[in-house]
Amino acid sequence: MSWQRLIDELPEPLHERLRPLGECFGPRDDAGEFVLYWMHHAARGHENPALDTALEMATRCGCPVLVYQGLGGRHRFNADRHHAFILEGARDVAAELASRSVRHVFHLPVDPGAPSPLVDLARRACVVIAEEFPAPPFPAWTERLAARINRPVWCVDATCLVPMRTVGRFVERAFAFREKTQAAFDRRVAATMPEPPVTSPVWDGPLPFEPVDLETADIAECCAACDIDHTIGPVPHTRGGSRAGYARWDGFKADGLQRYARRRNDAAGDGVSRLSPYLHHGHVAPFRIARETHAIGGRGAEKFLDELFVWRELAHNLCFHRGDQIECLEVLPAWARETLAAHADDERSILHAWETLARGRTGDRLWDAAQRSLVRHGELHNNVRMTWAKAIPGWTASPEDALRLLIDLNHRFALDGSDPNSYGGLLWALGLFDRPFPPERPVTGTVRPRATTTHAERLDLDRYERRVDRPAGGATQRVAVIGAGIAGLAAGRTLADHGLAVTVYDKGRGVGGRTAHRRHDEEHDFDHGAQYFSARHPAFRRRVESWLGDGLVSEWDARVVHLGPEGVRDAKPSPRFVGVPDMTSVARHLAADLDVRRSTRVTELRSGVGGWTLDLEDAETDGPFDVVLVSAPAPQSATLLAPCHPELAARAADADLAPCWTIMLAFDRRLDVGFDAAFVETAGPLRWVARNASKPGRSSAETWTVHADHAWTRDHIEEARETVADRLTSAFFRTLGLTPRVPAVCIAHRWRHALVVRPLGVAAVYDPAAGVGVCGDWCLGPRVEAAFLSGVAAAGRVLGHAPDVVATDLFAEVAHPGSSPRR
Repeated sequence: MSWQRLIDELPEPLHERLRPLGECFGPRDDAGEFVLYWMHHAARGHENPALDTALEMATRCGCPVLVYQGLGGRHRFNADRHHAFILEGARDVAAELASRSVRHVFHLPVDPGAPSPLVDLARRACVVIAEEFPAPPFPAWTERLAARINRPVWCVDATCLVPMRTVGRFVERAFAFREKTQAAFDRRVAATMPEPPVTSPVWDGPLPFEPVDLETADIAECCAACDIDHTIGPVPHTRGGSRAGYARWDGFKADGLQRYARRRNDAAGDGVSRLSPYLHHGHVAPFRIARETHAIGGRGAEKFLDELFVWRELAHNLCFHRGDQIECLEVLPAWARETLAAHADDERSILHAWETLARGRTGDRLWDAAQRSLVRHGELHNNVRMTWAKAIPGWTASPEDALRLLIDLNHRFALDGSDPNSYGGLLWALGLFDRPFPPERPVTGTVRPRATTTHAERLDLDRYERRVDRPAGGATQRVAVIGAGIAGLAAGRTLADHGLAVTVYDKGRGVGGRTAHRRHDEEHDFDHGAQYFSARHPAFRRRVESWLGDGLVSEWDARVVHLGPEGVRDAKPSPRFVGVPDMTSVARHLAADLDVRRSTRVTELRSGVGGWTLDLEDAETDGPFDVVLVSAPAPQSATLLAPCHPELAARAADADLAPCWTIMLAFDRRLDVGFDAAFVETAGPLRWVARNASKPGRSSAETWTVHADHAWTRDHIEEARETVADRLTSAFFRTLGLTPRVPAVCIAHRWRHALVVRPLGVAAVYDPAAGVGVCGDWCLGPRVEAAFLSGVAAAGRVLGHAPDVVATDLFAEVAHPGSSPRR
C-alpha cells in the first residue's frame, strides 16, 4: 500500500488535519523501526490528533510508536521559566502515554550547542509525525528536518478546532473569519475526538542520548544544569501539565465561565480562565475546552468560545499563511504600514532602554505594574496587554524597534509567549485585524489609540497592583546576600525583581567588590580593580547592550597590546566595555533598588527552626531569613560557611584565587607610549598596565593602573605598601622603556583575592533543603561576566526551588496541600 493510500484511508477527523512534507509520495519503505512522533506544542496523551495519527500509522505499518520531546538550546527565549513548565508538562504526558503502552522520551541537553538527536531518530523511522504549529521557529525547523531525511514527514494540526489548512487564504478581520468558518466550527464543536487503540508493543530499542527520567527528575536541578537564562524563574502558582491545566479549567468552569462576558475586562478581578499557557503548550485539549463550554451554554460561554475559537484561530491562521512575515511590519495591512511610516520620524517624548522596560521602571504606573505581572507571574491580562503593547511605539525609535521589543518582552517572560495568539495581540497594537482611527496622531498616525492614563482611570489600579505584587510563591521569602560585588548584586536584584525581600550585606563602604574605583582627589581617580569586561553570553550581552543605551557603560576603543620579549604586538580585537564614569557604575546600578547594608561585616551564620540568623560584627543580629547566598571571595566564603555547612565550605575551598598588588600612578604630563593598555609578558613583576584617561568618561589627567604578576605578589604579599610601590613603579618605567620620573600620585593597593586561577566549574552551588548557597566569579572564571552569570544562576536555583502554590482567591496564594518544591 502506498503512502498516499495510507493517508487517504485515515479517519476524516485526522485526514483533514494532515499536511505532507518531503518525500511523502515515493515508494513505501517499511524498514523503519517505529513511527516517530515529534511532540512539542501538543504535549498531552489524549485528544491529540498528531498522536492519534501516529497510532493509526503504527497499526498500518506494523511497528510501535516512539514519542520524542526535547528542549534544545536553539530557542532564543530559553529560560528556567519555560523549561520548568515544559518539563512539568512532559512528566504528565510521559505518565499518560506509559499507561497506554506508548514510549515517550525526553532529551534535555546541558550544552545549548549540542546537536539534536531528532534527525538520527527520524532516519530510523518509517514515517515522522510532526505538529502543525505555525509560529516561529517550528515551521522552519520542521522544513529543515524534512529536507535532511529520506522519510515521509507529515504535519498534523493538533491545535485548532477548524484545521488551518482547510480555511484557505488568510482573512484579515475577525468578523470575516467568523463568517468564513462558522459552519465548520458548528460541525466540530460538540464532537469527541476518537482515540485509536495501541496495537504494537512498547518500543525499547537503543537511543542516541540518555533520556530524562521524568518520574524522578528534580526539575529545578535539570533547569539549573542547562546553559539558559536563569534570570527568569518558574511561576510557583502555575505549574505545567495536564493535571494542573484541567484543575484550573474546572475551577473557572465552575466559578467564572458564566460571569466571563461581564467580568473578563477587569484586570483587577478574577474574570478570566488563565488557560493560555496550557493551550499554548498543548497541556489541555482545546477540543475538550470548546466542547464543555458549548455544552454549558449561556452568554459567558458564548463569549468565551468566541475568544477561544475566533480570535485564537484567526491568529493561528495568520501565522500559518503569513509566517514568513510574522515578525516584520510587512504583515500589517497597507494602511497601517503607511501611517506608521509617515510618522516614523516623529519626536518621541522619551526612549526607554530594554532593561528599563523589562524591569518595569518607566515611571508609568499602569505599564510598570503590567510588566511586573509578566516578570513575577508569567502572565498578563489580555485587556491590559493591549494597553501595555500600545505604549511601546511611543518609547522606541521606530515601528520596527517597537515590534522587536514587543516580541522580546512578551515571549521572554510570558508563559504563553511565542504563541500565535501572542503574535496576533502584539500586532493588533500596530494595526493588524483593525481599521484606521482618524485623526492622525504623533508616532502612531491613525492606528487605534489606547493610552495607559485612560485605561488607568477605568481600572481599580490599587487593586490591580496588589494582585500583581502578591507573592508568586505564596509568602514573601526573605533572602540575605552576603557580598555586594557583581555576583551578589546580580543575585539580589534578580530575586527582588521576582518579589522576594532581599537584604545585601557588605563589609566595604561601597558596592562593586573588585570592580573597584578610587578617587584620590578632584583631579585624579583610578579603576584599580577589574579593568574592563566582555559580554559573550546572551543573557549578559543583552544587559550590556541596554546599559550602553542608558550611558552606564561604553565600549573602550583603546589600543591594547601585548608587551613580550619580541616587542609590541596588538591584542586580538574584541569588544571591551567599561563602566561610565567609572567601573563601579554597573554595581551601583544593580544596587539601586536593593536594601544594601554597607560597612556591615557578617561574622557568623546560624540556622534554626525559624530560618537563618546573621551575627554581625557590632554584636547585633539580623533575621530570620529563608535563604542565605554567600558571594564573598572563595576563601572568605569557606571560612564563614565552615561552622554551619561544611559541605558548601569545602566546595568553596576548592576554588583558588590569586592575590595581586596594584599601584595607581599619576603624572603631570602625558607619557609618550604608543598604546593605551598592555598585557605584560616580559620577565618581571608586572602583568597589566592601562592609561585610565583612555577610558570614556574619565578625567584627562595622566593616570595609570598597574597590576603585578600573581606569582610575584604571592612572594611579596606581606611587604610594606611603600616598598611595593617603589618596586612596581621602577618596573613600570623599565617595562615601558621610559625615563623614570617622580609620579604626582603613587598608591599601592593589595588584593588578597584578585584573580580566579581555578574555578569550581559550575555556575553556583545551592542546598535547597538548607536554603543556603554560594556564588561568585570563582565559580565560573575570572571575568565580570562570570560573576554576573554566577549570581543570576544562584538566584535561579532559589526561584526554581520555591514551594508550589495554588490560588484560593483574587490576591492570596496558599501552599498546595501535600506539595513540595519542584523536583
